[in-house]
Amino acid sequence: MLVVTAPLELLLHVRVYPRWRRLLVAVVPEFVVFVVWVLYAIAQGHWDYSDTYTLGVRLPGGIPVEEVLFFLVVPLASVLALEAVRKVTGWDAGYPAEEAQR
Repeated sequence: MLVVTAPLELLLHVRVYPRWRRLLVAVVPEFVVFVVWVLYAIAQGHWDYSDTYTLGVRLPGGIPVEEVLFFLVVPLASVLALEAVRKVTGWDAGYPAEEAQR
């Protein structure tokens, strides 16, 4: 993921990774909610993952590693896309003026 998103950081200077606290505030709540949701669904027998279509590596609770990575990669890509659009268009996205200038 870092290799794919490096051009956004290096060429557009979207500054997502240097503002890691803000990134965590954006990603961690979603990550926690969805991982807990999936773990609950697995424990209740509502959800199952086939070893045929996954790597077969399960984390505690039976959640496949791919599912956990999905819950990290998609929000990260969303934040990067938002910041790239902000940078290219000049859209302030509701940030305070002093934050938009940084």
